[in-house]
Amino acid sequence: MKIARILLAAAALAIGAGAAQAEMKKVRIGTEGAYPPFNSVDSAGKLVGFDIEIGEALCAKMKVECTFVAQDWDGIIPALLANKYDLILASMSITDERKEKVSFTIPYYLTPGSFIAPKDTAITDIAPAALKGKTIGAQSSTTGATYLEDKYKDSEIKLYPTQDEANADLAAGRLDAVLADKFVLYEWLEKSTDGKCCKFVGPDLKDVNPQGTGIAVRKEDNELREALNKAIQEINADGTFAKINAKYFPFPIN
Repeated sequence: MKIARILLAAAALAIGAGAAQAEMKKVRIGTEGAYPPFNSVDSAGKLVGFDIEIGEALCAKMKVECTFVAQDWDGIIPALLANKYDLILASMSITDERKEKVSFTIPYYLTPGSFIAPKDTAITDIAPAALKGKTIGAQSSTTGATYLEDKYKDSEIKLYPTQDEANADLAAGRLDAVLADKFVLYEWLEKSTDGKCCKFVGPDLKDVNPQGTGIAVRKEDNELREALNKAIQEINADGTFAKINAKYFPFPIN
């Protein structure tokens, strides 16, 4: 009778372990869906972009089934902590402030900040003193927004829910300049009709995103973070990252 109980207990443990393993094979990825070319929604309502393809490549390496969930940027970390999804893959810069709430993987790409302004601008110097009194836009809750608020206190700072809205106000003449990640601005300048209005001004600002861009997970999800770190290293080593990179940019971003 005791042997039978032991066998039943072992079977129950095996079933439980199997169920947990099956559950681990499904991973939900949170992304913004409003930050082209990294993540956006196409005409069919499908999430597309660099981040989406990187996520799919990482899932293939980890041998897990992944689904993507769109979430407004301002609520993206609260939604992760509320278990709406398991990780954030949305071109999120790694910052000390964010690390108080979530854990990050190793960076999967690096990006400097850059200013853009109308082509007929008189702006050549982007130092805070030179932009005194100018109206500068950025997306809210980003490293660019924080950078402006910290260093450009004598400028008028306007923050927007999405990067597209900041760019649109620049094109409409309501801003003197916009600060954002260089690669996002490059996409807009090179590939959109509105972007023809504007150009990069000043040098790249490497101190806007000094820690790079990572994938965020809840602090207790160490196993998932380490699996993602391993997968990031693997897609770099086997050329997968370079292939996706080349599809979106004519230069390496890692």
